[in-house]
Amino acid sequence: MTIRVLLADDQAMVRGGLRIILEDQPDIDVVAEASDGVEAVELARRLRPDVCLVDIRMPRLDGIEVTRALAGPGVTDPLRVVVVTTFDLDEYVYGALRGGATGFILKDAGPVLLVEAVRAANAGDALVSPSVTTRLLRRLTETAAPAGGKPAQALSERELEVVRALAVGRTNQEIAADLFISLSTVKSHLSGIQAKLGVRNRVGIAAWAWENHVMRGRPGSSG
Repeated sequence: MTIRVLLADDQAMVRGGLRIILEDQPDIDVVAEASDGVEAVELARRLRPDVCLVDIRMPRLDGIEVTRALAGPGVTDPLRVVVVTTFDLDEYVYGALRGGATGFILKDAGPVLLVEAVRAANAGDALVSPSVTTRLLRRLTETAAPAGGKPAQALSERELEVVRALAVGRTNQEIAADLFISLSTVKSHLSGIQAKLGVRNRVGIAAWAWENHVMRGRPGSSG
């Protein structure tokens, strides 16, 4: 199936470059472009693309506001938003992911990571540029009180192992290899963990782990 993508960036040259990279892939099709935040929200709500690639700094509405409008906590049928930016600033990353983004990548990360981020978002996963992942998640423990608290149902020892691996930036494939389990088992664990924690995606799982100091816990403990 073709992944339908919306590009939102106020620079036509940047949009053109992103389009060339993405449409070089047989499974990705850019269905619309927006030059500002308001246009991005209108097009996204009308066309319902599979993935929205959104720049941080745009006229009328910035990328974080666009993300909240399309994927925020109050949105009943959220779209998948990946924020793409030149600026490696913690407040941007934090705001984007808190606003519901399923990915955050830097424009200089390269075409391979860009394509991976689109495919990950389409699959319901998340991808954050490796240079910001751990730094961002560590910051959550310093700037916010635990948001999720204890899960409605206790996590199993295996689920906690998956959570810890995910929270330090491991991919599904790496988690499977580290824990000697299949990729489908990893995905099954992640679905169960999301349900128990009441979060939407792996970013929410990672944030919960850092906010609740799970990374400091003993194997088999929940904090």
